[in-house]
Amino acid sequence: MGKKRKQQEVSEDAPKKDDTAPERPKRTLLGWKNGGVEDQSAAPVFRNKEKVLVTCSRRIISRYRHLMLNVVSLLPHCKRDNKIESKEGKGATLNELIEIRNCSYCLFFECRKQKDLYLWMTRWPDGPSVKFLVNAVHTMEELKLTGNHLKGSRPILTFSSNFDKEPRWMLLKEMIMQWVVMSRMWESIPRDVENRPVLAVKLIDPGHSSNGSMLD
Repeated sequence: MGKKRKQQEVSEDAPKKDDTAPERPKRTLLGWKNGGVEDQSAAPVFRNKEKVLVTCSRRIISRYRHLMLNVVSLLPHCKRDNKIESKEGKGATLNELIEIRNCSYCLFFECRKQKDLYLWMTRWPDGPSVKFLVNAVHTMEELKLTGNHLKGSRPILTFSSNFDKEPRWMLLKEMIMQWVVMSRMWESIPRDVENRPVLAVKLIDPGHSSNGSMLD
């Protein structure tokens, strides 16, 4: 009888197996969600909410308007707006539009006398602002570019080495890199180099030309 009692005591002390099934993950609109405690040590997801406002002045010719549309096709995070009168109060109008559309950058294509095209690149609200005189305009339709680029894919930025020689060119390089930014939708696009356009920015004859430096 004593031996039997010992076996019963050992069997009572042994841990019992949990027959309950594990909790199944719940399915939400954003994916599967586990019922357990989330890992708080993971870094928060970075979400870039910067937007670029792209607009132009009135009485712009068709070639320059098509150039603006080509820029819009390269920037899926941009916002377009109506044409603006090219007068003295255009600065205040642009500031108001940028604030209303909740943008941080602005690209303004200004056409004067239906001949000269000026491109304003502005960081809102504290600046800086850069003004370009655009020459030798060729649109994508004229060049008949062929390829299998994905719609909304981000271009690969390449800069010439002389951008790192002077502070003003370093500032310009940083501005261009900021308005060609990464958005959240880029996470769902394949990162194939063959399917992405290349945007090359070159500085030609910096500081030695009578008309100023040129960007290609």
